[in-house]
Amino acid sequence: MQMLRITAAAVLAAALLALPAAAGGRDDAARAALTDWYRLVLELVRHTPTYSPPVAARALGYLGVAAWEAEAGGEAGRRSLAGQLNGLGEGPARAAGAHDAALVLHGALAAAVPVLFANTGPTGQRAMAAMAARIGARLAEGVAPEVAARSLAHGRAVAAHILAWAAADGGAVVENMGFPLVWTSGGRPESWVPTSLIVQQQTPLLPLWGDVRPFAMPAGGACPLPPPTAYSEVPGSAFHAEAVEVWQVSRALTEEQKLVARFWSDDPMLSPTPPGHWIAIALQIIDRDAIDDGRAREILARLGIALADSFIACWHSKYAYDLLRPVTYINRLIDPGWQPYLITPPFPEYPSGHSTESAAAAAVLTALLGAPFAFEDATHEDDGLGVRAFASFRAAAEEAGISRLWGGIHFRAAVERGLDQGDCVAAHAIALRFGEG
Repeated sequence: MQMLRITAAAVLAAALLALPAAAGGRDDAARAALTDWYRLVLELVRHTPTYSPPVAARALGYLGVAAWEAEAGGEAGRRSLAGQLNGLGEGPARAAGAHDAALVLHGALAAAVPVLFANTGPTGQRAMAAMAARIGARLAEGVAPEVAARSLAHGRAVAAHILAWAAADGGAVVENMGFPLVWTSGGRPESWVPTSLIVQQQTPLLPLWGDVRPFAMPAGGACPLPPPTAYSEVPGSAFHAEAVEVWQVSRALTEEQKLVARFWSDDPMLSPTPPGHWIAIALQIIDRDAIDDGRAREILARLGIALADSFIACWHSKYAYDLLRPVTYINRLIDPGWQPYLITPPFPEYPSGHSTESAAAAAVLTALLGAPFAFEDATHEDDGLGVRAFASFRAAAEEAGISRLWGGIHFRAAVERGLDQGDCVAAHAIALRFGEG
């Protein structure tokens, strides 16, 4: 078990100290508890080694469902996702008597987060325990003890129900940080080969993730893509031209393009990862617009579902096509000394995961919040990357996608078709019924 970095401890401690005292109505209290837990989770994702983007997205998906199901059935108009999400059955019935929505939510998240992040280090473990105690005490103020106890118990029962469902999806256990101990190359000229000197990364990340049970999609292959551009080593061929584009663009990057590439890179252990970045965007909007608790839960649940499914769909395609990375092709045939601006991730190229998950996130947020919807993204302000402004969620998704070409780690076809795949994934999350209508 690896400890969180010292910087993580400082961030987590500051987050706990910043928790406000109880204020406003119970809806405000529930929303504050929801966003406080999510901010801690993003720090856990950032500082826990096993949370690669697919694994992080899975955790965020289950977290969102747990938060929604904690109140579904407790308030008119909030419909359970049981029977809509693959394999999710009816949750526990509420005991007789009054329940407090904020404490039910807290009970669910306080029980679910430590299991979803059980492999984080001692600092993270302490932070989760401190968060649970601090929020619990804050929410219990002014609530009858028997109501508080009943509410927390129901929240814990909901969490147990969701966690039992999660345990059977095929993605609950990640060994060796997701890198298989044995792996056989596809053996074709276009097959992926390692691009890193790190011993562990001589095998590709999570080759079976496309078989993980999706949330809303019927199967990992439900959003298929056409094949990538036909592989060719002939100068002037379409594939060779795609590689030349990456090579030429990388050698003439503007400072703005470099900034964009870094802003969306979202590397594991240095950021909340790509799915966490979109959750961070949603949290900023929830705070900015003072979105009510029920709407906030729906946003985070639908978004988490779409993000989780987007990585399942993307990984299903990546390993179906098993395409090499630009650095491999360019070094082999164009420029032996060339290196991309960003570090190449250790798994096949097609399609772009950033494109798939960003398009999925953008489509869900657009369906919920409308278009155009202008917002500012300060996710990486504390990392020195400033604040970026976007006129719409789609504009942000397209920038995230093209950033991977500018970073030198994807061909254009992977970016463009990844966006298409994300749209398909989002349609399944958007079709879910959260209300009675």
